[in-house]
Amino acid sequence: MEFKLNIFQTMALATLVFYLGQHLRRKIKVLAKYCIPAAVIGGLIFAILMLTLKITNVATITLDITLQNIFMTAFFTSVGYTASIKILKKGSIKVVTFLLLSILLAIFQDVLGVSLASLFNLDPLLGLCTGSIPMIGGHGTAGSFGPLLEGLGIKGATTVSFAAATFGLVMGSFIGGFVAKNLIERHKLKTPKESHDKSIPLSDFHEDDKAILCHKRLMNSASWIFIAMGAGSIISSLIQDLGLTFPSYIGAMIAAAIIRNICDMIKVDLEEKEIETIGGISLSFFLSMALMGLKLWELFDLALPMVVMLIAQALLMALFSYFLTFRIMGKDYEAAVFASANCGFGMGATPNAVANMDALTDKFGFAPTPYFVVPIVGCLFIDFANSAVITLFINLLH
Repeated sequence: MEFKLNIFQTMALATLVFYLGQHLRRKIKVLAKYCIPAAVIGGLIFAILMLTLKITNVATITLDITLQNIFMTAFFTSVGYTASIKILKKGSIKVVTFLLLSILLAIFQDVLGVSLASLFNLDPLLGLCTGSIPMIGGHGTAGSFGPLLEGLGIKGATTVSFAAATFGLVMGSFIGGFVAKNLIERHKLKTPKESHDKSIPLSDFHEDDKAILCHKRLMNSASWIFIAMGAGSIISSLIQDLGLTFPSYIGAMIAAAIIRNICDMIKVDLEEKEIETIGGISLSFFLSMALMGLKLWELFDLALPMVVMLIAQALLMALFSYFLTFRIMGKDYEAAVFASANCGFGMGATPNAVANMDALTDKFGFAPTPYFVVPIVGCLFIDFANSAVITLFINLLH
């Protein structure tokens, strides 16, 4: 049997899938521990159901994903509004240093992925699907670049990217504590015995279900997002005319960043929290729909190469954070915390990095600088830089 869902039915199903993931995340502690998004949990369960139905020839379900690209662009537009040069200037030299380290890591990840894919006689572009697309980029970047690579003829790019991103979330959390603990013990680092400052800035990573809604601020924030998306479509068209391959959201991100910095200069306040909230809602629906559409059967032929490539990425992350991040960030206790955060951040997402730092500082004491630097780099600047690195590789290899 074949079921074709229209746009309204698809959105209703995506909503149910998201709340299924949210319910399971509350019930199964390990899912919350590794910061796996509810949309990813529910979407993967639906994708596994689709795999089962296909293998048994019971039924197929066709989704109308018209809104998926809109949600994706809205999310990355909200990210663009965080790219404030003013904030970057306010940050210490360590913000710039950690950003440069993250860009270097993205390059290393892509070089490793491309090299191993070539070793297995696979298309080098498929190697990017285990590189910085899912590792530093996470599920959001996987969902945007996967379809782009499939459009270039790379079969299974989206499925491989999402599978690698899920692996990265778990592995990044696992190796972060291992690396930091070994650094502290080997170098006999002096650590605070007790945290004297409990004001850890985690507000960006916790939901607030008691906030009072303001129609005017929500309307303003939605308007800022749509204005940037509209202007961004023109920028994207100009970029495409150059003959280069870029993800569709790049124009909107650039437009949002330009608007943000103009507003900073003329002292116009943006509804930052509301823009972030709309972006978060868009990401949840985008990921739910993207995961629901995964063709897991495309992983069968790639099982061995993918396992090797993902293990190699985990080793790269451990060595990079142990030898480079620790040394460059100062070779002290805070540098060890940076190394731990780098593992969560470099293979998962910023909340994973914060979770890694929480686990470490709860035991050894508070480290203020990493809590300031990592969210700024992870939430404000790395998506721009990583997209540029990925795009460079795609255009060099295609």
